[in-house]
Amino acid sequence: MNIEKEIGWLLKEKYNNNLPAGRQGQKQFKKDVKRLEAGEPVDYVIGFTEFLGCKINLSKKTLIPRPETEFWVEQELKNIKTGKVLDIFSGSGCIGIALLKNKQSLLCDFADKEKNAIAQIKINCKLNNIDKKRYKVIESDIFKNIKGKYDFIFANPPYIAITRKNKIQKSVLKYEPKQALFGGKDGLVLIEKFFKEAQKHLSERGEIFMEFDYIQKKQIEKLLKKYKYNSWEFKKDQYGKWRWVVVF
Repeated sequence: MNIEKEIGWLLKEKYNNNLPAGRQGQKQFKKDVKRLEAGEPVDYVIGFTEFLGCKINLSKKTLIPRPETEFWVEQELKNIKTGKVLDIFSGSGCIGIALLKNKQSLLCDFADKEKNAIAQIKINCKLNNIDKKRYKVIESDIFKNIKGKYDFIFANPPYIAITRKNKIQKSVLKYEPKQALFGGKDGLVLIEKFFKEAQKHLSERGEIFMEFDYIQKKQIEKLLKKYKYNSWEFKKDQYGKWRWVVVF
């Protein structure tokens, strides 16, 4: 997106299509434009983004939800009806919130180890008017503080390999949280830890939905065999790249 388009989007979303009046408003607008010109992602400057009909606040600078994630979550949303969900590596909480907002029969636990993510999830649940009885927010390093079993586990772990750092946009590296992006040298460190424990937290007919980097398909298949999972299916995103796996 070029800078003119970003400024247009900023005006539309943050300033309701009007140049702000008064010295303070104009000062704030100029400050926002400078942030865009410096390369800061427009979603951070605006302060929120949209995800499957939900408004996702980004004031705590959690990872910005990607179109690929929105695509696969929407696909799987069609296939689930009722049950208890774990949204792990939750970040902004966008996945679990979209599930709760679009399916009133679901309950959801959110889990993330970062304190800013925990705060962000709470902000976003409140912003989207999610009934407090339907969710719980857990500070947890993967499954460390997770108890019980779930019908569905949705996972978007940090999976970018450090060796592929040069493939990442400079603005992403500069502004977005590195701990939410990188998963060790090969990108699989947290994914392996996740699969090692996940089965213990699945109900009898539970399913896992996990996002990954398209080049990791073969390594993930090896991990699924290593940890003795029975059945799985790899699926492609809207760009024709392997993007998520369903384990059942």
